[in-house]
Amino acid sequence: MNYAKLAKSVLIPVVGGSLVGIFATRNSKEIYDKLKKPAFAPPSWTFPVAWTSLYTIMGIAKYRIASKEKESKSAELLYDTQLGLNFLWSFLFFKWGLRGTAFIEMAALLTLITLTAFEFYKIDRTSGLAMVPYIAWVTFALGLNFSIFRNN
Repeated sequence: MNYAKLAKSVLIPVVGGSLVGIFATRNSKEIYDKLKKPAFAPPSWTFPVAWTSLYTIMGIAKYRIASKEKESKSAELLYDTQLGLNFLWSFLFFKWGLRGTAFIEMAALLTLITLTAFEFYKIDRTSGLAMVPYIAWVTFALGLNFSIFRNN
């Protein structure tokens, strides 16, 4: 096991997500609390907990893919692209208040996550399956984003 490579694979999404939180979602709790939300909307504290967990799992999956002899450049490009879209969403939704655009962007994000999981699965079954909670969370978040867009 290459611990430095593992740390890098996990820290990029975790630290990146934290930095996005600092720059894009300043006052996000206050913004989120003021929005008209559907009954299924979770409290604001659940998001950092969920995202830190998901980013960690994603990083481990990426590490496993990068460690394989049958490394796939397309799988890694999909991963990097979806991670970039993931980070962009917070700017769209919170910083710029573009909730409809954020919804469309998240639909594209979900597509890329699913493609990434499929490509990961072809290389390493565990890595592909590790992306399933991320797919589930973003599917939920897509519905939440749409409801908030519609209600506000």
